[in-house]
Amino acid sequence: MAADSAESRDIRSLVASRSEELARRIIRRQEELQPDLEIRYGQVGMEICLQDIRYHLAYLAEALSLRSPSLFEEYVKWVKKLLSSLGLPDEDMRTNLRCMREILASELPEPAATEVCRYLEKMEHEYPFLPAEEERDFLEESPLRELARAYLEALLGGRRHEASRMILEAVEGGVPVKDIYLHVFQPSQWELGRLWQSNRISVAQEHYCTAATQVIMSQLYPYIFREERKGGSLIAACVPGELHELGLRMVADLLEMEGWDTYYLGANTPRQSVVRDLSERRPNILALSATITYHVGEVAEFIKALRETEAGREVRVIVGGYPFNVDRDLWEKVGSDGWAPDAEKAVQVARELCGI
Repeated sequence: MAADSAESRDIRSLVASRSEELARRIIRRQEELQPDLEIRYGQVGMEICLQDIRYHLAYLAEALSLRSPSLFEEYVKWVKKLLSSLGLPDEDMRTNLRCMREILASELPEPAATEVCRYLEKMEHEYPFLPAEEERDFLEESPLRELARAYLEALLGGRRHEASRMILEAVEGGVPVKDIYLHVFQPSQWELGRLWQSNRISVAQEHYCTAATQVIMSQLYPYIFREERKGGSLIAACVPGELHELGLRMVADLLEMEGWDTYYLGANTPRQSVVRDLSERRPNILALSATITYHVGEVAEFIKALRETEAGREVRVIVGGYPFNVDRDLWEKVGSDGWAPDAEKAVQVARELCGI
């Protein structure tokens, strides 16, 4: 049963419509408690603080509307690692959480006000004890760790052609394309996220590496499309606003390797386009992706709208993305038929739902 009730949507809409006002009230309250804040951060830094508060509010509203405190807790853990990498003191974020609690307690209706205070008070108390960095090394866990590490080092060094060459040589040498996807591309993307969060690479480097991986994936298509067709069909799309598409593209490609016919729509896909394509193609599976927590509500609304159409009632929907890995009951809350934590599991779930 979907949890996106009218009351939940109202809370999300209330926070979204007043985000600017609430953010400015929160930062003013923080300046009252920390008079040296603007001196330490400067004018540009204070504008960044305001933007950060808008993000905090968006994540909090989504967690509240979905009745999923773990979504906000995981976000705060992510913030702690990011701010620690920038050398910022814990007390600034703790004070910010306190100010959010004070302002929202007076602005939100009950029972949302009580619930949000519980979220924020808990995280304010736990914040100093949260880990300051991600200790996991995603490349070390890969069975192809040496190739994965060399591949990522080449990309981070701006050597896209070298990275491409080592992948093509590995495939020509007998490494299955599926293993390249699961044990080189996937952990490399996870490791990129860890390096960015720890302030070891820039946003530009992360974007370059991701774009290069997409190009290299396309060079493997002659190997992927050799497989015999087995009858399954899939449409894959990121919900409106969602720009992180590489994981979903991997799912579509892996199913192609399994002999499925896939139709990949990519990032930021309008609902109308998906409904039209569902009606025309009648796939077995629709895969929807949302990597950013505040896009999960869009997933729920997306599925609800689809179910009001004939084609949408027939198709089986799988969801995936970081928020669904954090709250493993979230897939049911948004009304989908299944969920997968990674590309390999998505293939398995799609096959199980279709009996293929």
